[in-house]
Amino acid sequence: MNQPGDSQSIFTRGAVDLSALRSSPPPPPPPSAPAAPPAGAGPGPAGNGVVTIDVTEATFQSEVLERSLTTPVVIDFWAEWCGPCKQLSPVLEKLAVEYGGAWVLAKVDVDANQRLAQMFRVQGIPMVYAVVGGQPVDAFTGVVPEPQLRQWLDAVLQAGGGAAPAAEDPRLAEADQALMTGDLDAAERAYQKILSESPAESAAEAGLAQVALTRRVQEVDPAAAVAAADGAPDDVDAQLRAADVEVYSGHAERAYQRLVGLVRRSPGPDRERIRQHLVSLFSVAGPDDPAVADARRALANALF
Repeated sequence: MNQPGDSQSIFTRGAVDLSALRSSPPPPPPPSAPAAPPAGAGPGPAGNGVVTIDVTEATFQSEVLERSLTTPVVIDFWAEWCGPCKQLSPVLEKLAVEYGGAWVLAKVDVDANQRLAQMFRVQGIPMVYAVVGGQPVDAFTGVVPEPQLRQWLDAVLQAGGGAAPAAEDPRLAEADQALMTGDLDAAERAYQKILSESPAESAAEAGLAQVALTRRVQEVDPAAAVAAADGAPDDVDAQLRAADVEVYSGHAERAYQRLVGLVRRSPGPDRERIRQHLVSLFSVAGPDDPAVADARRALANALF
């Protein structure tokens, strides 16, 4: 598939499993209740087709998975505070209208839908996924020029015209489902079993790192953790806790910058502890994430 740029394309086959988000559809509304249009939906040029829609975890199955069986869906992960998102999202919205319903733009606010951001391993935004036939087929991060974005969309449409998605690894599907349903012990066992059989399986490594991260943040108040760290820049425990919260919330680049800065100003024993923690956070995103590559270079500069 044509992609917006090698440095920005991050899709890794097998890294995203959506089975945990598939469930029985909700019951239909009572006959007397008229069906309401989806929130945020906009009509196509002729007024008879949805081209843009706001999606939540509750509507993800119907608006993304089921819709993508007949029409490619492009997911825009964004947040109100994200400056680059405000550059990319209007272009996507304009192109969704221009393509006249050939594909649907699904907008996901990462702050309001953190579980979806975790499911797609969103480490930085804007992040854009294409879903065809119920499966992600490609993705990229960052703002890209409109001509390259058009090329990418055309390739997505070609995939929607008959390219079959690669089969899911059932072992990863089982492990990811356990993770997303909160059964961390089962997820850990499943990922470890995969790695014992396939030591180079990066998706399992990322899943195992996600299990460890989830355990660390379960009882943490995100806002309080970040505020405590910002008020005590040399408190290593507070900084590590805040970095965990930021990665878990989809703000990984903030976390990387936080810990790289801490490495620069910390003495020997603390420096190694911080480095190891940062490397464990890199594992959550996986080796192909461009933000990880940038942070690894920054870490090397801080160390040497």
